[in-house]
Amino acid sequence: MAKESVKARERKRARTVAKFAEKRAALKAAGDYAALSQLPRNASPVRMHNRCNLTGRPRGYMRQFGISRVLFRKMALEGKIAGVTKASW
Repeated sequence: MAKESVKARERKRARTVAKFAEKRAALKAAGDYAALSQLPRNASPVRMHNRCNLTGRPRGYMRQFGISRVLFRKMALEGKIAGVTKASW
């Protein structure tokens, strides 16, 4: 489980990206890279990192479900994810 401060930092980055998205797009379209560099660094979507929504785990993230592979397996075996069944052949 990730520290709360790390999860909070990532949420703050997401808010900053959303806040400056329109302004960044306009500056990039105009080619004004000097003004673009004046924006906060965390306004760039490249600086965001996918994390599990429940635990904050940074690795093994499953984009389709928004959770880590560990939590996905646990929830799937408990039947908490609709449409997911364990494969057997």
